[in-house]
Amino acid sequence: MKITIRKSDFDKIYKYAISQRPDEACGLIAGSEEDGVREIKKVYLLTNVDHTNEHFSIDPREQLSAVKDMRIEGLKPLGNWHSHPESPSRPSEEDKRLANDSRASYLILSLAEEGNPVLNAFHIEGPEGNREVRKEDLLILEDL
Repeated sequence: MKITIRKSDFDKIYKYAISQRPDEACGLIAGSEEDGVREIKKVYLLTNVDHTNEHFSIDPREQLSAVKDMRIEGLKPLGNWHSHPESPSRPSEEDKRLANDSRASYLILSLAEEGNPVLNAFHIEGPEGNREVRKEDLLILEDL
């Protein structure tokens, strides 16, 4: 799977993630999918109700509101994103355990290296305890 995100949306996620440190920041991604390419057209910045730097839980009311907005906008839910304030951009064991939607893309933004954010996308599937993680091609596009 190939995923595209506009630079302005990447910047939006990055700024929000910085503002939420030391906690993990989180949200949803929505857009379209055609010919094996997922185009992120909107990012949602949501509240991590766990308020911790080790995992996240999206505020259920905010999640419902975001899904309603996706329907109104005619966008497809593509997955979620979250930050790793102190660790690399790869799924933790907890991320793998909680990845319950095999259709979703999981974007992880590492803030471990100051001033050098790293965003990667992953596909996670398989039975719990034996999840398969595959890195997806992620392309950050300049805004028009």
